[in-house]
Amino acid sequence: MKILVVEDERRVGQFVEKALSEQNYATKWVATCAAARDALAESPYDAVVLDLGLPDGDGLDLLREWRASGFNEPVLVLSARDAVGDRIRGLNLGADDYLPKPFSVDEVVARVRSLLRRHAGAKQTVLTHGPVRIDLLAHAVSCGGKPVDLTAREFALLELFLQNPNRVLTRTLIAEKIWEASYDLETNLIDVYVRRLRRKLEGPAGQPLIKTVRGTGYQLL
Repeated sequence: MKILVVEDERRVGQFVEKALSEQNYATKWVATCAAARDALAESPYDAVVLDLGLPDGDGLDLLREWRASGFNEPVLVLSARDAVGDRIRGLNLGADDYLPKPFSVDEVVARVRSLLRRHAGAKQTVLTHGPVRIDLLAHAVSCGGKPVDLTAREFALLELFLQNPNRVLTRTLIAEKIWEASYDLETNLIDVYVRRLRRKLEGPAGQPLIKTVRGTGYQLL
């Protein structure tokens, strides 16, 4: 499990990063909105621990951006803004939990663990997008009501797209999620698999389903 910690106070950020790493989470700490955006664009994360008072922006604006772009992983907000109205606003904007400062690092770890457990249990087993339907338990795919035969890699790639509709998925993110490896820019393996999905799902006269974002990756429309 990969956790992103966004906290501008060095001591607090390193403290939380160390505590989560000791629980065998792969944890990265960043201190700004810009670094957090870059981190999520470059690599997938299973949860985010987010401070609100960042030097180059408000963490709530960052949270709003992520939710609007299709990032659905759990977010735990840490903030000195502990008024009831602040907590309600954070939760309404998409936070999954809200922990006011000062806090116990043991409680941060416990809440992250709880969020990950709840999120895993809440994942859908049937995903749909337009004419496409994927049944994760039956390992079956249909498009427009007709069955579609996919390889294991193609199935995993389609599942990733359907879990992130309208979100631009970088080639690095796809490689890490599907191949569990860093993407080698000298190969066109991901492009080949996306072309196969298009051929099997879109049809000759159908509406485009997967858009190429030049120089970045792909987006499920």
